[in-house]
Parts: sequence; C-alpha cells; structure tokens
Amino acid sequence: MFALLQSGCPLMFSPLIPGLIEPLKSVTTDMGEYYLVKNLPLHELVAQEFISAFVKTGSCYALTYNTRIDQDNTAALLPTGKLILSVDKDTYEELGLQGRPSRYSGKKVMRYIITIDLTDSAFHSDSKKYKRVLWALRDKKPLEFDFLLSWHHTGADGSTLMSYFSKHQIQAHQPKITFSTLRNLQCPVLCSNELQGKPEESCSAQELFEWLGAVFSNVELDNKSFSFVSTYCCPEPSTMMDQAYLCTITGFILPEKIIQLLDQLCAYFDEPKLAQWVTLTVHGFADSPVSWRENEHGFQKGGENLYNFVVFRSLDYWLQMAVGANDDCPP
Repeated sequence: MFALLQSGCPLMFSPLIPGLIEPLKSVTTDMGEYYLVKNLPLHELVAQEFISAFVKTGSCYALTYNTRIDQDNTAALLPTGKLILSVDKDTYEELGLQGRPSRYSGKKVMRYIITIDLTDSAFHSDSKKYKRVLWALRDKKPLEFDFLLSWHHTGADGSTLMSYFSKHQIQAHQPKITFSTLRNLQCPVLCSNELQGKPEESCSAQELFEWLGAVFSNVELDNKSFSFVSTYCCPEPSTMMDQAYLCTITGFILPEKIIQLLDQLCAYFDEPKLAQWVTLTVHGFADSPVSWRENEHGFQKGGENLYNFVVFRSLDYWLQMAVGANDDCPP
C-alpha cells in the first residue's frame, strides 16, 4: 500500500491512500472560503481602514485573477503585509513609485517590480510616503483588477472580507474537491535514507518526482510500443498497487490549510499501516508575481511553481521544490 496527495494548479492537493479517504474527507470539508472581487481599485488595498482591519490582525492574501505575468500588470498581497506589483514599463513610469527592473525582462527593461510594505511604521496616514503611494494608485494611475482574497485570523470575529467589500461585486467560493480511485497502479519503491536511490533496491527522489507528474497527468505507465502519446514507464524497482485514492482540491488555498492536510497525512501513521509513504504536492499559481517568499516569479513556458512532501512511515520526509527557468532557486 502507498499514499499520495497532490495539490495542483491553481492550487490543488491529491491523496492516493486506502484507509485515509474518510479522515481526509473530514479535513477537506473545512478548507475555508475565499472570495473573488471584481474590478477592485488597487488603492483600496492600501487604505488604512483595510490595513488595520485585515493586514495587521491576521494573514491576508490577495492575488490578481486572470492576469498574465508576462503580459499584464499583476499584484499580490502577502501575509507579511508586503504588496508586490509587477507592472509594464509605461505603468511604472506613470506611477512614479520606487521599484526595480524585473530580473526576467531581457536586455531592454520592459517590466518593473514595486514592493510596498503596508506594515511599515512609516506607512501611516500622515506620512509623506503613504500620501505619495495613495496619490499614485488612486489619482495618478488608477489600477483595477479582479482579485482573489482570503484572510486567516484567530481571536474574536471582527469585520469580514465579504462585509468590507460589500459595495463591490464580491462572490464567495469554496475549493473544488474531487475523489477518484486509481486501480492497478505501478509505483516506485522508495527508501527514506536513499535520496539518490539504490540499484535494484529503491528509486531516487528525481524518479519519484517524474512519476508523480505522470500519475497526475493520467499518463499510461506501461510503455506500450503502439502508444504515440508517451513511452514513459514506472521506474524500477516498483510494486503493483491494487488501488489507490486520489483527492484533488482546487482553489485559493491558504498555507494554514495545507499544514492541516499535512498533519492529517502524518497522523495516518499513528497506527501500523501497510503504506510505506505518502505525498503531498502543492502547485502555486502560474501567473503569481512571487513564488517562494518574496522571490520574483516568471512564466517563460509554463510558470512552474510547486513543492512536494514525501512522508515515510518512520515520519522521515523528503521536501522537493521546483520552479521554472524564470525564477530564483527555492530557499
């Protein structure tokens, strides 16, 4: 037996585990709402009322929706309170805010990155810095986007995103959750202390990573001679699983919820199980202006931006992190 949980684009998770399906169903029913706000002026995210109500009282997340990082202006609000703007050259010059050239715009700079720290002690309503930013975003170059928004906080209930943005077109969404069964699945044999694998004993972390991609893409793993789609086959040594369960969750999902899922996977091994390992794969948004922490993210060919946990029965784990060519290496 084995287990696997994937989280994919825009952000998903997936488990392949007999015996874990019911516990996961209970966890996934509480993945939390997120919101889509249409035509939201960007300057509303730097309003002192918004900063006090959401940015300074929890972890607030925002990301422009249906924007392309290599062609459009985009923005993201991080839980650290940093507002990151990735804008084209004309917008940058019109805004007149301090920024830096994009690392991936080529020899002729056509894109710039602007970072605004909403939690900076100097960023208050009476400061020149705040007034300059507000003037630039509200008056000099007004920008509007459709935004995905979510907020994680503890303590007494205060204002909610739904009520705060009630004057705008705002919709509440739940992550989409699907469960499926994979039968007669060939899977690699792994050993927690053999990252590079061992001939005839275990597969490497790289081979597992490629195999996961094939499984999530529904690629046939038997390398049939008449297949014109793929000649990929499961790495050796391998074992045949009678069945496995795949759960996929798609939506604007917060790190706090991903941690809950990871904890549930680890708890699966509290009692003796036949499964040797489980995995949790998380795919970030392809067109997000950042990937890891505040590192700039570029699209290039596919906008890859993902990580994968492999948790073994001993609770040893592997952490695999991957990005495309237009990204800094993960930390």
